Amino acid sequence: MKTTKYEKARIIGARSLQIAMGAPLLLKLNKKQLEELNYNPISIAKLEFEKKIIPITIKRPLPTRLEN
Repeated sequence: MKTTKYEKARIIGARSLQIAMGAPLLLKLNKKQLEELNYNPISIAKLEFEKKIIPITIKRPLPTRLEN
Protein backbone atom coordinates (compact mmCIF):
# COMPACT_ATOMS: atom_id res chain seq x y z
CA MET A 1 0.00 0.00 0.00
CA LYS A 2 1.38 3.38 -0.96
CA THR A 3 1.31 6.03 1.74
CA THR A 4 0.30 9.62 1.20
CA LYS A 5 2.65 12.44 2.08
CA TYR A 6 0.49 13.17 5.14
CA GLU A 7 0.67 9.57 6.37
CA LYS A 8 4.41 9.53 5.78
CA ALA A 9 4.87 12.75 7.77
CA ARG A 10 2.72 11.41 10.62
CA ILE A 11 4.57 8.10 10.80
CA ILE A 12 8.03 9.68 10.67
CA GLY A 13 7.00 12.29 13.22
CA ALA A 14 5.63 9.70 15.63
CA ARG A 15 8.67 7.45 15.27
CA SER A 16 11.15 10.33 15.64
CA LEU A 17 9.39 11.35 18.86
CA GLN A 18 9.76 7.80 20.14
CA ILE A 19 13.47 7.83 19.28
CA ALA A 20 13.95 11.23 20.93
CA MET A 21 12.31 9.90 24.10
CA GLY A 22 14.78 7.00 24.26
CA ALA A 23 13.11 4.16 22.34
CA PRO A 24 15.54 1.60 20.91
CA LEU A 25 16.48 1.93 17.26
CA LEU A 26 15.09 -0.67 14.87
CA LEU A 27 18.18 -0.43 12.67
CA LYS A 28 21.65 -1.61 13.55
CA LEU A 29 23.66 1.58 13.09
CA ASN A 30 27.29 1.90 14.02
CA LYS A 31 28.82 5.03 15.50
CA LYS A 32 30.02 6.31 12.10
CA GLN A 33 26.53 6.02 10.59
CA LEU A 34 25.00 7.80 13.58
CA GLU A 35 27.54 10.61 13.24
CA GLU A 36 26.67 10.95 9.53
CA LEU A 37 23.02 11.33 10.56
CA ASN A 38 24.10 13.79 13.30
CA TYR A 39 22.18 11.67 15.83
CA ASN A 40 19.04 13.36 14.44
CA PRO A 41 15.86 11.40 15.37
CA ILE A 42 14.04 12.59 12.24
CA SER A 43 16.84 11.38 9.96
CA ILE A 44 16.92 8.02 11.74
CA ALA A 45 13.12 7.71 11.49
CA LYS A 46 13.25 8.54 7.75
CA LEU A 47 15.85 5.83 7.25
CA GLU A 48 13.70 3.32 9.15
CA PHE A 49 10.68 4.35 7.06
CA GLU A 50 12.59 3.89 3.79
CA LYS A 51 13.68 0.41 4.90
CA LYS A 52 10.03 -0.36 5.82
CA ILE A 53 10.80 -1.61 9.33
CA ILE A 54 8.63 0.76 11.36
CA PRO A 55 5.88 -1.31 13.03
CA ILE A 56 3.13 1.29 12.55
CA THR A 57 0.05 0.41 10.53
CA ILE A 58 -2.38 2.69 8.74
CA LYS A 59 -6.11 2.18 8.94
CA ARG A 60 -8.05 3.93 6.22
CA PRO A 61 -11.82 4.04 6.46
CA LEU A 62 -13.57 2.57 3.46
CA PRO A 63 -15.99 4.89 1.71
CA THR A 64 -19.62 4.20 2.50
CA ARG A 65 -21.86 3.33 -0.36
CA LEU A 66 -25.00 5.39 -0.77
CA GLU A 67 -27.97 3.36 -1.88
CA ASN A 68 -31.05 4.87 -3.48
